[in-house]
Amino acid sequence: MLSALVSIHDVMPETRTLVSDMLYQLSRLERLPQAKITLLVVPGKHWSPPDIHWLQALARDGYPLAGHGWSHQAPLPRTLYHLLHSLVLSRNAAEHLSRSEQALQERVHACHQWFRQHDLPTPDLYVPPAWANGPLNWLQWDEKPFRLLETLGGVTDLGSGYHHKLPLTGYEADTILRAWFLSGFNQLNLAQARNQQLVLRIGLHPNDLHYALGAQALQHIAGVSNFLDYSALHLSDCETQDSTV
Repeated sequence: MLSALVSIHDVMPETRTLVSDMLYQLSRLERLPQAKITLLVVPGKHWSPPDIHWLQALARDGYPLAGHGWSHQAPLPRTLYHLLHSLVLSRNAAEHLSRSEQALQERVHACHQWFRQHDLPTPDLYVPPAWANGPLNWLQWDEKPFRLLETLGGVTDLGSGYHHKLPLTGYEADTILRAWFLSGFNQLNLAQARNQQLVLRIGLHPNDLHYALGAQALQHIAGVSNFLDYSALHLSDCETQDSTV
């Protein structure tokens, strides 16, 4: 029995057509309800009234929304870590890297407020672009606008500080090298989820079903017997605490 969380990253006006197409294809998987597909929204883009109406309609249909940065655009790398991260994993998407903690707090607050300003449900979950949290210390931040944080290693309850280490699969295989790396990465994480009876995180990006691992993504989703949403995670039962977030 495999339980999983499903999310779609980079929901923004530029990806509206691709996201709508992906949601249609996922709707044909009858066991995956809309309420179990979390949409990671990038607020700081040019959202026209029709774009906002589209997102409001998705929320009314039951899709949970989450904050996903502000611009999804990283500054120029100021550290070796950021440079290597961009070359290996994130390209120019990891907007939390090479920014100060104060600047990140302002961006996270703006992200959270944007939903209310546009008559959208206020999200519990925040996911930094490329899962890269950067220097933002959530556990010492008194006015945290979100309740849950997802990073590369798992999901953290920001109230208690408990960190749920969860395996992750990704499918953004737009090059041969990425397809090779992600295929092996996914098999290892899928095996970990099955062997240790952990919840698997299936992280989708708008173009994924058109890339080399699109069939693998659908195969993995079809193999899930129990879909969860992030609010259903029992983080208080976890024994690991991560003080780095």
